[in-house]
Amino acid sequence: MVWQAARVSIIAAADGSALGNPGPAGWAWYVDEQCWASGGWPHGTNNMGELTAVLDLLRQTAHLEEELTIVCDSTYAINSITKWMPNWKRKGWRKGDGQPVQNLEIMQALDRQMQGRKVRFEWVKGHTGHELNEAADRLANAAALAFKEGRQPDPGPGMAAALDRVPAAQPARHVPEPEPELDLFSLSELDRAEMDLGDLDLTDEERVIAAERSLLTDEVRGDPAAVAALLHPDWSEIGRSGRLWSREELLAEIAPLASPTALDVVSVERVGAEVILLVWRALAESGTTLRSSWWVRRGDGWVQRFHQGTPEA
Repeated sequence: MVWQAARVSIIAAADGSALGNPGPAGWAWYVDEQCWASGGWPHGTNNMGELTAVLDLLRQTAHLEEELTIVCDSTYAINSITKWMPNWKRKGWRKGDGQPVQNLEIMQALDRQMQGRKVRFEWVKGHTGHELNEAADRLANAAALAFKEGRQPDPGPGMAAALDRVPAAQPARHVPEPEPELDLFSLSELDRAEMDLGDLDLTDEERVIAAERSLLTDEVRGDPAAVAALLHPDWSEIGRSGRLWSREELLAEIAPLASPTALDVVSVERVGAEVILLVWRALAESGTTLRSSWWVRRGDGWVQRFHQGTPEA
């Protein structure tokens, strides 16, 4: 815990893990070695783990008056709670495309727990040495591994004097059937943050297609930080109107598309060891656009370096 001028705040990291996604899954939150918790399921998804870690932390701190800061490496979890949930509720727990919200039971439980709470969420990039995030990741992975090996994970000491000490996802309790997260060719319905593409056995070409599709989703386009992570620092675009866009201009103006847009792959070609050219057709109510994107390897992933769109008659 951190004391600041007589005001006490709790800072905790929450994380999830799924071996196979879906597969044996775990969740965990961590304050320090005397204050943490973990759990999971024999079969679940990474998203379920991320969300349940936050849910259990909210439940175990419900009796406290201290302000709570939750550190997450999942923009999906943060945006679901802080950005998208009000619209989902107004639409009867449906997304902008009319489809039911994924992980509905956990989302509704999170909504109830957030009522009247002083909670601040902080995003941190995973696997970058953040002490609390690394600890939560380690515990979530350990819980997932325990279920893989047929063992019960260590539940941890939890929060002192928690009113709701029963973990949010005990295997003996009802666990919703994991919802599909791995259909790469319908990623226009998914937030890129819902998937850790680095954990999947995909070709580089499949990773590029998945990343391109994610740039069409409301979830990613509504989060400039998520878009920025997919664009090379020197990115530029010639839009379908002929306008030349810089990276800074795009990030300042990007927003969800006016109508759902599908991606139809025309060709994907590796033109160098670390360069892939993707040609695709954007299909929307307003018409079709032929698009091409240059993707280059950056670190362990791929980022878009250049994009061009040409309207089709």
